[in-house]
Amino acid sequence: MLFKKLLSSIGIGAATVDTKLAKAQYVQGETVEGVVDIRGGSVEQHIDEIYLALVTTYIREIDDKKFEEKAVLARYKVSGPLTIAPNETKTIPFQFALPYDVPVTLGSSRVWLQTGLDIKMALDPQDCDHLAIEPHPLVAAFLEAARQLGFRLRHVQCEQAPRYWQQRLPFIQEFEFKPASGPFKGRLDELEAIFFVSEHGVEAILEIDRKARGFAGLLSEALDMDETLVRFTYGPSDVASLAQWLAKAISRYS
Repeated sequence: MLFKKLLSSIGIGAATVDTKLAKAQYVQGETVEGVVDIRGGSVEQHIDEIYLALVTTYIREIDDKKFEEKAVLARYKVSGPLTIAPNETKTIPFQFALPYDVPVTLGSSRVWLQTGLDIKMALDPQDCDHLAIEPHPLVAAFLEAARQLGFRLRHVQCEQAPRYWQQRLPFIQEFEFKPASGPFKGRLDELEAIFFVSEHGVEAILEIDRKARGFAGLLSEALDMDETLVRFTYGPSDVASLAQWLAKAISRYS
């Protein structure tokens, strides 16, 4: 028995965990439901806590070098202390609301749920389940408005946020568009957007990168003066006129 306990402490013959989600695809702010299945190993084990951690990655730049960092978006307690007997199976249901600032899984952005059993003096069993996160309906409305104006979504990435843009998390998710057709093709180099979603609406920050025209335009571009920031908020009542408003805002600064 002592030998079995020693083996389980390093993960051999120890309890295992498997999280099963009701579905794999969610929208920012949606409720996630599922169960955690625990199966006992070869010896009885006392579990201090069962937890779920919502995790993503973002790019951090240090001395002009880029590194991928992990970030825990939220942590949820599924269960307090319990004991699992040898070969016993326990199923524990859970539910939680996704935070509104969970990244959308477009481009290189990834989000996963990491389940862990906190067991003293032992290697904690873990399980990872990737989630597909769709944009909040208000963010989706912006993406559709940009598409109607001829913009193509080229790149989506989570990057370390400047201090003045940091809110709850150390990073922002940036959406980069290129004018592929429509009235802004040839007038803009690119359009970048970030979204701060809340229960009541969205605060968006646009970076309008004007296309250089002539010597003055090239000089502005060389001095990084060809970019304009536009900050605005919108809600459900603004969706119908979002494409029109966006076109006016871009025209003003392009």
